[in-house]
Amino acid sequence: MTALEDVTSPSGVPYYCQWESPELVGHFVDGRLEAAGDPRWAQSGARTAAEYGFWSRRVCGLACLRMILGARGAAVPPTMTLVERALAWRAYVPEGERVIGLIYQPFADWVRAEFDIGAAVRTDLTVADIGAAATPATPVIASVHSWIRWPDRTPPATGGHLVLVTGATDGLLRLHNPSGLPAVSQRDVVLTAADFTRFYAGRGLLVTG
Repeated sequence: MTALEDVTSPSGVPYYCQWESPELVGHFVDGRLEAAGDPRWAQSGARTAAEYGFWSRRVCGLACLRMILGARGAAVPPTMTLVERALAWRAYVPEGERVIGLIYQPFADWVRAEFDIGAAVRTDLTVADIGAAATPATPVIASVHSWIRWPDRTPPATGGHLVLVTGATDGLLRLHNPSGLPAVSQRDVVLTAADFTRFYAGRGLLVTG
């Protein structure tokens, strides 16, 4: 298999959405359905639908962590179990109705301590760096604008959302998007480096082992 064929083939990394019903992401994004109306909300471990609704839009990084754990054959905790641990490590910091995070260094410290996952914080991460590092075994958590679910659009900014890049070659990147649209931009999405760059904020975490 050539490098190009490898990147355009399925990564083998399990996909986890930040909502419990990946097929309904389009409804959550466009407002046709409130997240609290997700019929599978209880699978998240949330105590109430309202708690689930609050957190589901904020857990893209934890969805990426669940993908990494799944790829390693490790147990994959429910989302709210991970939220509680992330709060304990101050990878998320609530401020009233706002939440600051995902904060990279506390997240990296937490996943090393509790899951034996090495993650290097990079605030100067080029697309070329991602291309050199990203594999299914050593993926990259990259900060992009959430509109990357619509690759043909021009985003109003960069960053603010996290995706898992699992491979790259010949100007292409393959990624799982926790808030992608079903059958369009969720699993093993292949983008050109030029398209990815339009959404990319130049920072993320390299999974090193």
